[in-house]
Order: sequence, then structure tokens, then C-alpha cells
Amino acid sequence: MTKNIKGLLSLLFKNKLKSKAKSKSKVRTLVDIVKLINDHLVILHNHTLDHALPEKIEELGRLIAELKCILYGTSESEPNPEACAQVTHEFFQENTLRLLIICLPELDLEARKDATQVVANLQRQQVHSRLIACDYLEANTDLLDILVSGYEIHRLALHYGNMLRECIRHQSIAKYVLESHTRRFFDYIQLPDFDVSSDAAATFKELFTRHKSTVAEFLATNYDWVNHLLQRVQHKIARISGLHHKASSHQGIAPGTVLFAANRNKPRDIVAILVANRSKLLRFFGNFKIDKEDEQFEADKAQVIKEIAELEPGQIRSFAEVTSSAS
Repeated sequence: MTKNIKGLLSLLFKNKLKSKAKSKSKVRTLVDIVKLINDHLVILHNHTLDHALPEKIEELGRLIAELKCILYGTSESEPNPEACAQVTHEFFQENTLRLLIICLPELDLEARKDATQVVANLQRQQVHSRLIACDYLEANTDLLDILVSGYEIHRLALHYGNMLRECIRHQSIAKYVLESHTRRFFDYIQLPDFDVSSDAAATFKELFTRHKSTVAEFLATNYDWVNHLLQRVQHKIARISGLHHKASSHQGIAPGTVLFAANRNKPRDIVAILVANRSKLLRFFGNFKIDKEDEQFEADKAQVIKEIAELEPGQIRSFAEVTSSAS
């Protein structure tokens, strides 16, 4: 009897040690988590192991959720900056962003939501004082093309739209999207689905308001066709251009043009662009008419014309001084 008890205790002790060893082997490093996500995405992308795909997709969702917790922290702990930097470095080194964007349609809804938050967070993470997400996107602009095209896929539109807005926080990325895809946004803003068109409008607004010098240069170069397209979608564009008080009356003024021209504390580069294109802009606004008379519209137009007409090359310095002193 005593021998049996000793044998049983010995067996239980061995099993406990094995259990502890097994649990220790399951502890994953930060690098392991990113590599596992990458491996699962490769399988998903290549459709290998088709018989096991449901399990792989489920496991991938758990891994993405785990990565989100590392980047955002939890209710019990704040995110660790060193851990965030490590997973960010690994994420872009392993080309995981590309796979995550491409494979997003294959994920379930919760995993897509988590993936969207992960991509958003990574845009703000610095590694050795650099936003390496920006460097990566500059070298992989086709991913931005995918994100923009996402507005054409209803179930992915809001996810891709959120990712895109975070990506255009980087000025060089916003410049690429402006120059390559602005025309498409005029179509997306008019899509019949309210949620999708509203999200496209939010992205469009971000494009035209976040990086003012880039937008001013873009408008100065492309104001003819921009204005033409604006007239086609006048009501929706008015809503996102900031002219809420008379939205239906301000037909066709390019978003940001009124704001940039009428702002007395214009940055130097914006003043330079307005001066260089002064005659064209004055001619454009002088000939610009709307169907119905509107005193507020005429007042706004007159103010823009006045501000542009008063600009002189020698004023670039004085505007810059005003700006620096105000800051």
C-alpha cells in the first residue's frame, strides 16, 4: 500500500515537472509572435494546407490580438516602448505589413478590426528615432494603391480606409496619394453606401488638410481639373471643406483654397506658391460664378481675391516673420 502511494506521488511529481516544462516551452518571445503571424499569413496567402486553414485563421486571429495588446497595452499595464520598438522592427523587416494588407479579406471580422488597429499603431512607432513605417511605405507604394482600391470592396472599405488615413500622417505618403489617386476619391465620395462614402470623405478631408504645403502645391498645379471635378460633387465637397454655414451655396471652390488664401499666417512655402500662381488664381476666381446669387459666397470670394491680389514676392519674408513670431 505504501509503495503504491509512493509510486503514485512519484508519477504525479514527474507529470507536474513535465507540465511545467511544457508551459515554459510555450512562452513566446516578441520576435516569435511576429514570425508566427508572418508564417500564418504566408500559408493563408499561398493557400497551402487548405485542410487546416480554418484552424490557421483562428490561430492567426489570436496572434494578431496578442500583438495589438503589446502595442496598445491592456487595462492592467501600459505598452512597453522597448517591446513596441522590437515588434515594429521585426514587423517591417519580415515584410509582414504587405502580407497583412493583402490577406485582410481572408480574416474574420474581429481579426480585421485588430489588424486595422495594429497597422494604425505601427505608423507612429519609432525605431532609433525614425518612423520606419514611412520608409517602408515609400518603398512599397503599391500597398497604398491597394488601400485606396479598398473603397471598392464594401466589407473591407472601412478597414482599408482607416489604415489609409493613418498612413497619410506621413507627408511623403500623403503626397503620393494626392498625386496618384485624388481623382478616384471624387467617385468614392459619391458611392451609394453612406458609410463607405462618408469614410472616403473623411480620408479626402485628411488629404487636403493635414499637410498644407503639399496640398497648396498640388492645388496650384492641378486647380483646373480639381475644380471641374468639384463641381460634379459640389454638395458633398462643401460639407468636408469646412464651409458648413452655407454648404449648398459654395459650389466648386477647391477644398483648402479659401482656407489657405484667407489665412494671414500662411507658411512661407504656401505664400510662395500663391505668389507664383497669382495671375492664374485671380483670373480663375474673377470668372467663377454660381447659379444662384449668394451674398456670403460673394463675400468669401472677394476676400480670397483681395488676399491673393495683395501678395507680392517681397511679402514672402514678411509672412514668414509673422508666422514665426505668432508661434
